[in-house]
Amino acid sequence: MNGPRRAAGLRATQRRATGIPLALSVLTVALAASSAALTAVSLRVARTVVRPAGRVPDTRIVGLDAAAQTITLARTPDTALPGRYGLFTVGSVDYLRLGSIVGGDDDTVTRKLLTHVAADGDLAPEAAFSGWYYDRPDDLHRPFRTVEIETGVGPCPAWEFPAAADTDVWAIQVHGRGTTKAEALRAVPVFHDLGITSLVVSYRNDGEAPRSPSGTYALGATEWRDVDAAIGYARRHGARRIILMGWSMGGALALQAAFESPHADVIAGLVLESPVVDWRTVLRFHGRLMRLPAPVIAVAQSAIASNWGATVLRSGEPIPLDRLDGVARARELRHPILVLHSDDDGFVPSDASHALAAARPDLVTMETFQVARHTKLWNYDETRWVTAITDWVRARGLTRG
Repeated sequence: MNGPRRAAGLRATQRRATGIPLALSVLTVALAASSAALTAVSLRVARTVVRPAGRVPDTRIVGLDAAAQTITLARTPDTALPGRYGLFTVGSVDYLRLGSIVGGDDDTVTRKLLTHVAADGDLAPEAAFSGWYYDRPDDLHRPFRTVEIETGVGPCPAWEFPAAADTDVWAIQVHGRGTTKAEALRAVPVFHDLGITSLVVSYRNDGEAPRSPSGTYALGATEWRDVDAAIGYARRHGARRIILMGWSMGGALALQAAFESPHADVIAGLVLESPVVDWRTVLRFHGRLMRLPAPVIAVAQSAIASNWGATVLRSGEPIPLDRLDGVARARELRHPILVLHSDDDGFVPSDASHALAAARPDLVTMETFQVARHTKLWNYDETRWVTAITDWVRARGLTRG
């Protein structure tokens, strides 16, 4: 009796023992597949960050009333903002200026057109809402000339708006990621009215300036050199005190120039509009927006900052996220800074801007907005925006008046 029972028990034990390696193999395959999927998603995120892309439609044109000169858009947090804006379109007109809201419902917003659309105008439904407002330098009705600034990747086009009288104070305007230098035109009048010359610049891989060998963004790690070349240009043309103004990623470029530029002695201060102060903060924010697991963003950051990632992403070289962290490097700052940021930015969170202000209250003045969203502070409240910059510039003796 004992013999058969022992034999049966042995066979059961053998079956269980045989099943353990099989279960472990299945688990290993599952984990490997999960790891591969995580890595694939992470690399897709990383590629999106470093590869320049065209303007992406973010709203729809629902209706156009040529007689009333109004346009109805799908309601989004941006299209519902009060103020003046722009709209990139496809059809009989490629760019429209938009005025105040004149109607709407839960799903739509109707705004006054400030660009005339003919009765037979035809526009595609897909459109991109913009804070630019001005899209050409001659829209400002101020004297300007187109110049080229020699950089390590070739000549970068720029617009120079000379002050009405001789001055040694210049403002260099640096646009953000995925846009061009027209984004910064809104700031030219405030500096021009202060008697300051403005230089509105481009930089590598922005679609107007030359490409780098990789054709990818370095998030400020190399682009700052093009800003530095602009500082050198301004210096050769009479500038002795220079204000760097950066918008969004342009803020990261301005900060890097302040940290690294051999021309730092002529930098009189920085004005940062909705700036990227720390890329990791931005990446984590977008990970939460997309409901991605935290490890996906962690691997994406590793890819961006590593040699293996540079190879896979074809970005040329690792991007030093540590050196691009303005908060971590706050002790190195030596120039006064005005930060303009909306707490509901929606694209570049204001957390790092607040952290920078807390780390260097001796240098950083923080002007916090609400509702204004990303790089639309001028559009939302032009008076407050202009006053904040004007007061800050005058307080530092950078204007005649």
